[in-house]
Amino acid sequence: MFPEITQDDVFRLETERLWLRWPRLADAVALAKRAGDLEVSKQTATIPHPYNIGDAEEFVRRARAENESGRGLVLALSFKKEPNDPIGVIGAHGSAFRGTAYLGYWLGRDFWGQGLMTEAARGFVDLIYGVSSLGEIVCDSLPGNAASRRVQEKLGFTSLGEIEADAPARGGRVKVVRMRLSRGAAHTAFGARRPKLTST
Repeated sequence: MFPEITQDDVFRLETERLWLRWPRLADAVALAKRAGDLEVSKQTATIPHPYNIGDAEEFVRRARAENESGRGLVLALSFKKEPNDPIGVIGAHGSAFRGTAYLGYWLGRDFWGQGLMTEAARGFVDLIYGVSSLGEIVCDSLPGNAASRRVQEKLGFTSLGEIEADAPARGGRVKVVRMRLSRGAAHTAFGARRPKLTST
């Protein structure tokens, strides 16, 4: 799904305030602290609670393997001024689903309400459509997570309604709201200015 440029761990994506980069094992403490916050976990169907450093380390290993294979792309978010302190994660998965990527993301609670995930997701969606041949992106959110759906709506996602989805972190299946964004319907992140990609 993703090309060679994203399959190297020096790849990163720049937005106005953020770097989106490969996660590293050194990130595990910060990721465990922020993803381990009960309020963050309650907003997702994928983050178990409790969530500890071992969980974060396993997540990093899986994400790096997925990135290296090109089957998906998972990036940690950090402020440009603090590039070694991850504040959240965004990822796209599902190259085997015939042109559909599955988008997921979370952000540490201290950073909610600042437009950071909208900024990151806009750049990330532009990247997906800019470097791949995927036809659509879908994203699920729990029915009570209106903030996540607002992010998606700002990018041009439209609702497909409620469905049941597998949620191993919650011990089974849960109801989610599925949103869809087709190629060509995405709201351009930066107008004529594309997000900056770097690989050094």
